[in-house]
Amino acid sequence: MRRLSRRKLRSLVDEERVMKAIEEAESETSGEIRVSVAPFFWGNVEKAARRAFVRLGMTNTSERNGVLIFLVPARRRFVVLGDEGIHQKVGQPFWEAVAGAMSEAFRRRDFTGGLVKGIEEIGKRLRVHFPHQPDDVNELPDTIDFGDGD
Repeated sequence: MRRLSRRKLRSLVDEERVMKAIEEAESETSGEIRVSVAPFFWGNVEKAARRAFVRLGMTNTSERNGVLIFLVPARRRFVVLGDEGIHQKVGQPFWEAVAGAMSEAFRRRDFTGGLVKGIEEIGKRLRVHFPHQPDDVNELPDTIDFGDGD
């Protein structure tokens, strides 16, 4: 499998649509959602996702309610990670359900559609457990990270 350039990675995902989905999901919750799209790399995707989670500051939210969707299109692999605050509320079955909802779109190479579906599902659950507060601030950027797989 050949390495995808950042330009090619950006062509696989409609950044504007994904960032809009993040903004909409976060408008009703104090939770934070990030997306990282990595080029091809050898190694464990889950370990790379955990490194990206730390690198992107996902553990720095005040309520530990950050969620990362880490996608490696060239390997057709992805990981959904939630910080301890949200994970304690929803448990592993929720993350598996989100992954299932996203997988169908990803199989069709509809990376944008899969990301938007996952963001919407995560946003619904964050809204229940971490509703938006009047003094809420956006603790993490809504932009997509096109990292290097760490």
